[in-house]
Amino acid sequence: MIRRAALIGGTLGAALVASSSWPLVQGALARDHGVMGQTWGIAEPDLLATIDSKLKTLQANGSIERMQATFRAKAEDRIRNPLPVTGIGPVREARNWTFDPSIVLDRDLRDVKGNLVAAAGTRVNPLAFVSMKTDLVFIDGRDERQVDWAVKRWSASAAKIIFVAGSPFEAMGEKKRRFFFDQQGKLTGHFGIAHVPAVVTPEGQTLKVSEIELPGGTS
Repeated sequence: MIRRAALIGGTLGAALVASSSWPLVQGALARDHGVMGQTWGIAEPDLLATIDSKLKTLQANGSIERMQATFRAKAEDRIRNPLPVTGIGPVREARNWTFDPSIVLDRDLRDVKGNLVAAAGTRVNPLAFVSMKTDLVFIDGRDERQVDWAVKRWSASAAKIIFVAGSPFEAMGEKKRRFFFDQQGKLTGHFGIAHVPAVVTPEGQTLKVSEIELPGGTS
């Protein structure tokens, strides 16, 4: 009995000691142990400073000047040699049709004083107000036969000769005549032209559009 009581007393005493020491353990776990190793600050390079540094390097070695020269040359070449209008081919069979240039106004049309000229929804024909005094002649500037045909048939005051392909600048130097270019095919698309040479001629308040087959066929 004495031995058993001693064992019980020893166990109970150990439990009390463990219980009384728990706050000490908690305190030890929460203790600030200081810096355990070397640390570095978070360093991110400034984006603008990096770009500025690279630009200065490119400027110093002449890269920027070379790039600018390349861009200028490409831009000049695109102006002098515009991309051909897509979907336009040579005439294989002559045809002609009437084109009505009338439009429907999507908003009120007023004069400089604010007076109503035509209300939105009104159908208006521009040729009723402004006359078209010259023909529009569309040709492939790469085809010498088409160029010669247009220049010989129309004077500079009688028609505007418009390329759908080729360089109008080179032709101007050779023919001593002003030429134009149908940028992005907006004019040929507007009139429904699919083949050249083609001519748009004013006829009263309408336009006559003709795709013309040259004598001997087109090249």
